[in-house]
Amino acid sequence: MGKPGTIQDLFIRNRKKIALKLDSNTLAIICANNLQLRNGDQFYPFRQNSDFYYLTGIEQEACVLLIFPAHPKKEYREVLFVTRQTPKEVIYEGGKLGPKDAIISLGIEKVLYIDQFDQVFKDLLYFAKSVYIPQNEYPSVKVPEQDPNIAFAKKLKEEYPALELKRLEPILSSFRLKKDPEELEMMQHACDITEKAFHRVLGFVKPGVMEYQIEAEITHEFLKNRIKSHAYTPIIASGENACTLHYRKNEMECESGKLLLMDFGAEYKNYAADCTRTIPVNGRFSPRQRGVYEAVLRIFKASVSFMVPGTTIAEIDMKVAKLVESELIELGLFIKDDLQNQNPEFPAYKEYLPHGIAHFVGLDVHDVGNKYVVLEEGMVLSCEPALYIREEGLGIRIENNIVVATVPIDLMESIPIEVDEIESLMSRKVLHID
Repeated sequence: MGKPGTIQDLFIRNRKKIALKLDSNTLAIICANNLQLRNGDQFYPFRQNSDFYYLTGIEQEACVLLIFPAHPKKEYREVLFVTRQTPKEVIYEGGKLGPKDAIISLGIEKVLYIDQFDQVFKDLLYFAKSVYIPQNEYPSVKVPEQDPNIAFAKKLKEEYPALELKRLEPILSSFRLKKDPEELEMMQHACDITEKAFHRVLGFVKPGVMEYQIEAEITHEFLKNRIKSHAYTPIIASGENACTLHYRKNEMECESGKLLLMDFGAEYKNYAADCTRTIPVNGRFSPRQRGVYEAVLRIFKASVSFMVPGTTIAEIDMKVAKLVESELIELGLFIKDDLQNQNPEFPAYKEYLPHGIAHFVGLDVHDVGNKYVVLEEGMVLSCEPALYIREEGLGIRIENNIVVATVPIDLMESIPIEVDEIESLMSRKVLHID
C-alpha cells in the first residue's frame, strides 16, 4: 500500500483526487462544523465534520473550503475561508488559524476570511454550471437542518433556483472508503492506545467496581497518551446489560460470576479505533461462559479470513450465518430441525446475533459505505461476531479492526483475545495508578 508521507501530503492529495472527479465547470463547497450550544454560554466539545477534515485537516469551526478545478485563474481553484477574530476573541479564545498560517501549513494558495465568502462565491458562479455539496448520507441518521452543509444547500436553492446542485458524498465516500498509508498509520496508533487502555482495565476489574469506574480508567489511559476523546461513547456492560446492544448507562456494579462486555476505542487525529472485549469480572470464566466465548472466538477467526477483496459485507454476513447456526446447535440453543421451520425473514440465529458482522471504520466509527460495496484492498472493517443469550443474562462480543487484503491485516492483533491469556493477565491484578 506504499509508505506514509506527511499528514499534510494526505490532505493535499485528497483535494486533488476530488478535483479530478468533479464534472467540468462545476465547483464544490464543503463547510466545517459549527460550535454546538450546550447551555448558557457553554458549547459542546468541538468535533470537525469528517468530510471537511478529510480535505483540510483543520480542527476549526465555521470555515468553508471551495474547490473549482476549471476556474481560469489558478488561485481560485482552491480557496479556504476562515473566521476573522476580534481582538477580544483572541484574548478569550486564543489565536485561531488565519490566512497567513493556513497558506503555509495547508498548501492552499488562496485563504480569505469567511466574511468575504458571499462576494467571492458570486464572482465564481459566473463560470460554474453547478455546485457540489456534501451531506451526511448515513442511512440511519436524520441530519438536522442546522448542519452547515444542509443549511448552505437550502440557501442556494432559495437564492439561485436555477442553479443545479449535485451530491458530493458519492465522490467523497468512494475515496474515504479506501485508506491511504497515512490513514492506516493513524488508525494503527488509535488501536495501540486502545490496547493500552484494555491492559489497564484487566488490572483493575474485580467484583464490586462500578461500570463508570471502568470507563474512567479507559479515559485516564487515553488522556495519559494524549488522546483527547473516545471515538464514540463507550459501552461498559456487565452481566445482562451486555444483551442491550447500545447500552450506555454504565452505572451498575460488576458482580462476581458475571461477564463484562466493553466496547470502546480511541480517536487519534479524528480516526477511530473500534474494539470490543468480554472478560470475567472475577478473573475466571465459568465452563458455560468459556464455551460460549470460544464459540464466538471461532466465528471471529473464520470471519476475518472472509474479509478479502472482491466480496461484500452482505456476502460475508451470509457465510457467517452458517457458522453461527452450527455453533448455536453445539451450544444446545436450538436443534437442526429448527432450521427447517425458521422464518426466512427472521432466521433462527438472529435471536442470538441480531446485528451484522461488520461495518466500515475510518474518520467515523461507522464510516461511509454500506454492506453492498465491493471490498477493495485498503478498506477497513470491524469484525464483531457476538452471541446474546438473554435467558442466561449472557452477552459476549469480540471486535477488532481489519484491513481488507488478500491476507487480511488485523490492526488489533496484539490486544489479548484468548481465554487463557485474559485469565492470566487478570490474575496478576497489576494496576499502575498515575
